[in-house]
Amino acid sequence: MRVMEIRGEWGYDNLQAGERPEVAPGPRDVVLRMKAASLNYRDYLMIDRGYGRRSGTLPLIPVSDGVGDVVEIGAEVTRVAVGDRVCPCFSQTWFHGPYSDDHWDSYLGGPLDGVMREYMTLSEEGVVKVPDHMSDLEAATLPVDALTAWSAVVDKGGATAGDTVLVQGTGGVALFCLQIAKLIGAEVLITSSSDEKLARCRALGADHVANYRETPAWSEWAREVTGGRGCDLVIELGGAGTLEQSTRALAPEGTVSLVGNLSGSVAQVNLFHVFVRAARLQGVATGNRETLEQMMRAFTVTPIRPVVDEKVYGFDELKAALLAVPEGRHFGNICLEF
Repeated sequence: MRVMEIRGEWGYDNLQAGERPEVAPGPRDVVLRMKAASLNYRDYLMIDRGYGRRSGTLPLIPVSDGVGDVVEIGAEVTRVAVGDRVCPCFSQTWFHGPYSDDHWDSYLGGPLDGVMREYMTLSEEGVVKVPDHMSDLEAATLPVDALTAWSAVVDKGGATAGDTVLVQGTGGVALFCLQIAKLIGAEVLITSSSDEKLARCRALGADHVANYRETPAWSEWAREVTGGRGCDLVIELGGAGTLEQSTRALAPEGTVSLVGNLSGSVAQVNLFHVFVRAARLQGVATGNRETLEQMMRAFTVTPIRPVVDEKVYGFDELKAALLAVPEGRHFGNICLEF
């Protein structure tokens, strides 16, 4: 079968097309014919061994998010059937309960081989059916991007109807946060450097938008549009460069859901703003299979259409697609069609 893999040494120059043998399923395994993949910032970092020893060993098939059709099952499989369309779970061992550091070893796309291959053989426990109304490209965004957003807003963020949620940016996770927050009845604020992208966020339901280049003190803007109260939840994607403003934008007993660190990992924060608002900083580690299935049910009952960037790449264009991730020109998810 065809694969894309990092061979020999880490780095983009060593990301190449290759061939590997297909793996026959065991009694409780399923074989997927992969249809599409979606990229995360994690995938971009992984090619250069951005997670150190936790990146795994070479050769490595990269990319965590994808969708495929079940084409073969083992004799004892009961969770899915041939013909079902499923997503591989990001963690192949985290099915329920709280996060454990041990689950890292079962992450797809590093340290385990990811989805950039024609066929995947996985345990039936490691796949989840996807909503029928979504295209393959849309469904490919669900295991990491959508689940991270669901955890950041609902499962860990604790947002409810009537809350105010501030979201940074217009990438895949950010737009899922916008859609999920509106799904539960929250008021949503969005920041971006692009007026065009902010207009598109308005069309998706954003209540208030701000261009952070024109409004660098966006925490003050957030407090103004909320009548001086601040936001119940801030989705933190920037990291070191934005965390200080995120804490300033919070309402009393508000939460910062820390999802990304695009502007750096070492931050300086005025702890006074944390104390006086009784604020909470919540790290978000994607989510378990039980939460993923809960999200899938919600997306089916109240259909959400994931936002896929207009530029779709082919299987052999993985390098170009990954290098487009940090450029930030995309709106929504960067996807590949197999």
